[in-house]
Amino acid sequence: MHMCDLSPFYGVVPPCSNLCCDWLLPGNPASNHSKRTIKQRFLKLLPCCRSRTAPSLSQNSVVEDGELSTVCYRPEGLDQLLQQTKFTRRELQILYRGFKNECPSGVVDEETFKLIYSQFFPQGDSSTYAHFLFEAFDTHKNGTVSFEDFVTGLSIILRGSVTEKLNWAFNLYDLNKDGFITKEEMTDIMSSIYDMMGTCTYPCMQNDAPKEHVDNFFQKMDKNKDGVVTIEEFLESCQKDENIMQSMHLFDNVI
Repeated sequence: MHMCDLSPFYGVVPPCSNLCCDWLLPGNPASNHSKRTIKQRFLKLLPCCRSRTAPSLSQNSVVEDGELSTVCYRPEGLDQLLQQTKFTRRELQILYRGFKNECPSGVVDEETFKLIYSQFFPQGDSSTYAHFLFEAFDTHKNGTVSFEDFVTGLSIILRGSVTEKLNWAFNLYDLNKDGFITKEEMTDIMSSIYDMMGTCTYPCMQNDAPKEHVDNFFQKMDKNKDGVVTIEEFLESCQKDENIMQSMHLFDNVI
């Protein structure tokens, strides 16, 4: 795996998959090959696209509205989710079928989320990064991710505006949700990514690599040099960066 594949959004936040690429390797945007690789990996992480549970796209494979009541937790009706997300009815039905196959109870707790995520990163320890990602999807802070949580976040990631995607990304970085990204938070994020990737990086990582990437991040983002990055600084810096803006559209047509 090339270092350009490595980012705090790797695996689940694909539009921002290359968001840190120019901070990791300044001046070297991800190649078309690495972008294809990121897309392929992300597809494997979607419940509706995993080989052992993926439904056929034939008419018979699409869940009907009435089937939404067959699990322990009943999600909101499709009509409401159609209003809240940018997915079509058919897309929501396919996503729900995959989600229900993966999570028969209708919700996923953090330990199950970590277990599912670890299957895709057997070469490292993905538990800490999966925890951060779970916190970003668990918008109600009740210790579970429901189908609504999942598709609402996924809608932003795949179909949201650039500002919506960047706000979601900022929320992932802002671990204590106080409106600022600190060096400690970024260090935790970057360390969790290296733990997750294990030995599958090229070139091989150095011990000080997380710190170096955090320093690059703050050099680029912390405009007033006060030691924290605000959402305004984050949005301004990202929107002025051509590579980041291109990465925002990486997964526009993934499903």
